[in-house]
Amino acid sequence: MDLLADVLAWFIDPDNWQGSTGIPNRTLEHMRLSAMATAVAAAVAVPSGVLLGHSGRGGLIAVSVVNIGRAIPSFAIIALALPFSIRAGLGIGFWPTFLALVLLALPPIFTNSFTAVRSVGAEVVEAARGMGMREREVLLGIELPLGGPLILTGIRVAAVQVVATATLGALVGWGGLGRYIIDGFSVQDNVRVFAGALLVAALAILTDVAFGVTERILFAAGGLRGHRPPARMERPA
Repeated sequence: MDLLADVLAWFIDPDNWQGSTGIPNRTLEHMRLSAMATAVAAAVAVPSGVLLGHSGRGGLIAVSVVNIGRAIPSFAIIALALPFSIRAGLGIGFWPTFLALVLLALPPIFTNSFTAVRSVGAEVVEAARGMGMREREVLLGIELPLGGPLILTGIRVAAVQVVATATLGALVGWGGLGRYIIDGFSVQDNVRVFAGALLVAALAILTDVAFGVTERILFAAGGLRGHRPPARMERPA
């Protein structure tokens, strides 16, 4: 109970809400890094996963290769990237952590994107092609709207993982909410460690909830809201 009271007092303390080390700034640092890493991973993994899923060629091999990244600890990637970042003049902290988070986010986004397109019923795709739809129209008008929820789920899972793992950046000089945990450990300040862990957990939960709300809004009817099939897919009179 004393620890909880001390943590509450820590959150109430105005000094912890001001300056470069305050909660608002640390939260923004954490969110910025997480959002950038997730966005870059999605920009790479979604198009490649969708195209391979549509073509059905080499997808399983690509998924297996990408999933190797899950076996490599994120901190190991940070440690390996650190000397290259220093040698390239990029400094420590941000770029090694950014690279590790991008590699962490790639597998779930790529796997879900590939699976989302491949899981669309073959009869639906063949019917669309039989009615004269081009491959691009099949992909954009049929497969993506139907597979969209699973793709967004992959991004959602990756984003939550990235938010939780971004705390490792504090070990190599980056900021974010991980600073409270690492700095707290260094001076045996359990209150700061506990408060930092609460903040990271809260941000991860809020990220998950935000993606869940977005998914319900975009795919409330089982497909992109407002999506209309091409005219050639309309039932003839």
